[in-house]
Amino acid sequence: MSAPNSDYDPVEVTPLHPDEVARVAREALEAVAAATTLADLKQARLDHAGDRSPLALANREIGALPPQARKEAGQRIGQARGEVNRAIAARTEELEAVESAAQLAAEAVDVTLPVDREVVGARHPITTIQELVADIFVAMGWEVAEGPEVEAEWLNFDAMNLGPDHPARTMQDTFWVEPAESAQVLRTHTSPVQARSMLTRTPPIYVVCPGRVYRTDEADATHMPVFHQVEGLAIDEGLSMAHLKGTLDHFAQAVYGDGMTTRFRPSYFPFTEPSAEVDLLCYVCHNDPASVGSCRTCGGEGWIEWGGCGVVNPRVLVACGVDPERYSGFAFGMGLDRTVTSRYDIADLRDLWDGDVRFTEPFGVGL
Repeated sequence: MSAPNSDYDPVEVTPLHPDEVARVAREALEAVAAATTLADLKQARLDHAGDRSPLALANREIGALPPQARKEAGQRIGQARGEVNRAIAARTEELEAVESAAQLAAEAVDVTLPVDREVVGARHPITTIQELVADIFVAMGWEVAEGPEVEAEWLNFDAMNLGPDHPARTMQDTFWVEPAESAQVLRTHTSPVQARSMLTRTPPIYVVCPGRVYRTDEADATHMPVFHQVEGLAIDEGLSMAHLKGTLDHFAQAVYGDGMTTRFRPSYFPFTEPSAEVDLLCYVCHNDPASVGSCRTCGGEGWIEWGGCGVVNPRVLVACGVDPERYSGFAFGMGLDRTVTSRYDIADLRDLWDGDVRFTEPFGVGL
């Protein structure tokens, strides 16, 4: 039996020829060196070190060689691929450093320069509407009057012609301050400020009284146990409902814009006689026949309830030391919370009390 032919000349496979491997490796190194961006280098890696690159295809051809030739060919291809991969790694590091430096230069910020943007912040809309109302009436020559939120029972009720048996004095509507003999309440309206103004001033009196008030209402989308009112009081000689109507029309236009007006509906309040509910012309449809029927804001009525008003009851004048034979007056009151919610189409009154800065930010610093 004859022995294997050790002098067997291996079949020449062109991709594995030393000159061909050297050429392919040289082209790969040149392509890597020529890459000026990471994108160019990525393409060079795909072309010269990827699965379909000449060196990768040559590596697959090693299996076509006789066993005694495979070791040398494998070493030759492995050395070429290793050299190319090392060149790619080195070039990647260089280009990453270059691009990082360029990015840092482009996005550089001089922290020593003055800040060109400051967060302005926002004020609560209730605060700003109170100041707006105050500005409107101060411009008319009125004064802004204030009073305590824990108020004497007499000032909150008796002085306003709310007798001892009036339903508003029961625990269902009023927060009473303990002990019971203190005769103090959390004020249910800002009318006590009107009483204090008449007791401490000499007519003519023109005061507007914005402030926080309390009633035992359940918190829901349209009611809160704590809310805000603005009340106005005018005491002078010869005042009538006509002066009241003109005042409220001007007030409505100042808050909601030109063209706004009010209407009166007969009503009853113990502290005014005659009394009226104040309706505001719908600020969306303006009672326009073409659109009032489909208006969701006023529900097709063309008018929105705004507050209450009337000529000051002579009993209130007498209780507060004002001569009803010489002086007459008018008074009105509106809820500021509902004024804000209606003006800005806020669906839930509780949004005013949640303390979420995302709610107040759109209002900025003024109305």
